[in-house]
Amino acid sequence: MGENRRGSPGPTTGPVAEAGMPSTEPAVRTTNLWKIYPQEPRPVEAVRGVGLAVESAEFVAMAGPSGSGKTTVLNLLGGLTAPTEGSVRIGGQEITALTDRELARVRLNRIGFVFQSYNLLPMLTARENAEFTLVLQGVPARERRERVRKLFGEIGLEGMEDRFPLKLSGGQQQRVAVARAVLGEPDLVLADEPTANLDSTTAESLLDVMEQLNRTRGTTFVFSTHDPRVMERAGRLVRLVDGRIEGESTPSGT
Repeated sequence: MGENRRGSPGPTTGPVAEAGMPSTEPAVRTTNLWKIYPQEPRPVEAVRGVGLAVESAEFVAMAGPSGSGKTTVLNLLGGLTAPTEGSVRIGGQEITALTDRELARVRLNRIGFVFQSYNLLPMLTARENAEFTLVLQGVPARERRERVRKLFGEIGLEGMEDRFPLKLSGGQQQRVAVARAVLGEPDLVLADEPTANLDSTTAESLLDVMEQLNRTRGTTFVFSTHDPRVMERAGRLVRLVDGRIEGESTPSGT
């Protein structure tokens, strides 16, 4: 595989829709994506030639056994790690040659993240955590508050705006994390094992919320998961084995 060139000079964008015009590009597309980690006695090929396209408003789950590469693929899609070879395009924008500063801007404006450990800031209230991305985007305070109020009402967090994370249940904290990911209106939301720390009832409730956001707001979700409940609800299930896509199916029938 060739040398990673993320920080090298070169074009930083692909064909992106004109301002005010809808993009015809997938929410995310990868081409011949490889991630190789140097290791003795031989390098580890964590991701091997993955080609994947996720259309806007899809609800996609990537599943596979431990070590299959699903989390690594998710990190590559989010620009959290650089590929050894291949490309990632977010809404038509090539991100694999961007500088760290340009990547940070893409992650802020075009990608939402949901992690299994919630990653809320304990010193901020639920509302402040949810609107954190909006603050960084420069959205005015009144608009931030209104967007949080509306979304909290949609996802069952109404009245909890001023609670701190330690005063919320695990399921409520994860809903705040989902709200934070969605409020910035990204091209896609990447969810890494979002139900892993939740009991069955709470996990089902969280998935109800994410499906609702997918339907009503057209939010594009890509999961990495080993949870059968997530796999059953996926509009498309992508199975990875040994860093390669082994096959796809449509378990939810959508």
